[in-house]
Amino acid sequence: MIHIITTGGTIEGIEYDSKKNSLQESKIQISKFIESANVSFDFAIEQAFSVDSRHITNEDREYLLQIIKSSNSSKILITHGTMTMVETSKFLGILGLNKTIVLVGSFLLGNKKNTDANFNLGYAISAVQFLNDGVFIAMHGKIFPWNNVLKNIETNQFEYISI
Repeated sequence: MIHIITTGGTIEGIEYDSKKNSLQESKIQISKFIESANVSFDFAIEQAFSVDSRHITNEDREYLLQIIKSSNSSKILITHGTMTMVETSKFLGILGLNKTIVLVGSFLLGNKKNTDANFNLGYAISAVQFLNDGVFIAMHGKIFPWNNVLKNIETNQFEYISI
């Protein structure tokens, strides 16, 4: 079974409006993405919190960690905003948990016509089923280990630190 933990972010419809300096929300249910794909694997979805990742605190990460530790599943998928996804992956990665943990998000709202949310979510679901234990980010057809990833703000892409 894949335990999917949601935390908010663009993939779930939380968008930051820099002109208004505020959050715009249009709730997107991750379960609807998965159900519309007619999947045949077992999964459970749990909401940890629902915030723009710019506002995720270390206390939020501790709470996320407690959910992961208490999960009966060894396969964990976390939907997360891209702004601090790297920080959360490092927070979890250094702990050496005996689970496969994949973080995923999107750059375009999940309800937009050209969203990357569906592809990224499907890719991450596939990845979490085949990767060994560790913490990873799955975005745009690439897998990044927690200790070899950065978000390039200029290109708005995730990149390997070293190859």
